[in-house]
Amino acid sequence: MTVVETAGLRPGYEISRVIKGGWQLAGDHGAVDREAAIADMEAFLDAGITTFDCADIYKGVEEMIGSFIADVRRRRGAAIANRVQVHTKLVPDLGRLADLRADEVEAIVDRSLNRLGIERLHLVQFFWWDLSVGDPLAALQVLRRCQDKGKIAHLGITNWDAPAIAPFVAAGSDIVSAQVQYSLLDRRPANGLADWARGHDMHLLCYGTLAGGFLTEGWLGQPDPGFAFENRSLVKYRLIIDEFGPWSLFQELLSALKAVGERHGVSLSAVATRWVLDQPQVAAAIVGARYARHLPKTLQVFDVALDAEDRALIGAVLAQAAGPNGPVYGLESDRGGRHGRIMKYNLNTRPDDRIHGATHG
Repeated sequence: MTVVETAGLRPGYEISRVIKGGWQLAGDHGAVDREAAIADMEAFLDAGITTFDCADIYKGVEEMIGSFIADVRRRRGAAIANRVQVHTKLVPDLGRLADLRADEVEAIVDRSLNRLGIERLHLVQFFWWDLSVGDPLAALQVLRRCQDKGKIAHLGITNWDAPAIAPFVAAGSDIVSAQVQYSLLDRRPANGLADWARGHDMHLLCYGTLAGGFLTEGWLGQPDPGFAFENRSLVKYRLIIDEFGPWSLFQELLSALKAVGERHGVSLSAVATRWVLDQPQVAAAIVGARYARHLPKTLQVFDVALDAEDRALIGAVLAQAAGPNGPVYGLESDRGGRHGRIMKYNLNTRPDDRIHGATHG
């Protein structure tokens, strides 16, 4: 039986090094069988993947995880249900940043608690679309008061680089984690954030590890699809491939990962995830496996150890990559750029918010 690795974010708080992601259970990612997805969460829990990621703006996902926890509690008891660790996010709408009140911030926390049906949120990951608008430091102070009240155990942030995180740490907040995009296609966290995090006892929780499914066997040998996707996640990561290099270089990377996987008897996606887990300060990778049928392949990451030959083969391809360059989330934070234009900025007040503009160009 595969043993799932764990990582300690703080004394007494250990998480699974693969986190079950929730973004693909929200809208814009194709049809989801809600009942099957909830039922299948139990297989992940029993396999040792105890940590689940969601957000206040992932439509319906907190409720789905809450239904799962309640069902396990009813059938198997509180001890089993309490093994589930929920990492959610608090993402106030862009349109509300200038006038967001303290009581509204706490109300978002209370709403997440109610949706999830738990007494304390294990980790709340804070994000503020534009740090030049409103008072994000005051908003985080509200979350610290929620900690004092027992509503939140730990605080993290998401999608910021070190200069953006530093003022919150300087103000006295114990930021245990930064959730950032990190993959073989996007190594921006290695450009300073990982070193800074090490010096501040902060861990990286990495999403986009498989680039929305691009870093899987299904894309090996395939022609460039362009950007004609209905799935917004695929558009997002196809843009990252554009930054990485031409489609031909992406195919070289897949071929290298396939060769490494065949040496070890695992999938190329397991190799891609293992590479991320091996990077400095990385505590966990967030993998968006919707259903239990994906679980065996997901667990393969714990059955492979990359050696010097593997890393050299992969590194030879990475050395040819053009990007992405700049700070973590720098490309995405440009709301007028092609990465920023596909974002939805007001999902709390407008769950069916439209993207700002074209998806590429």
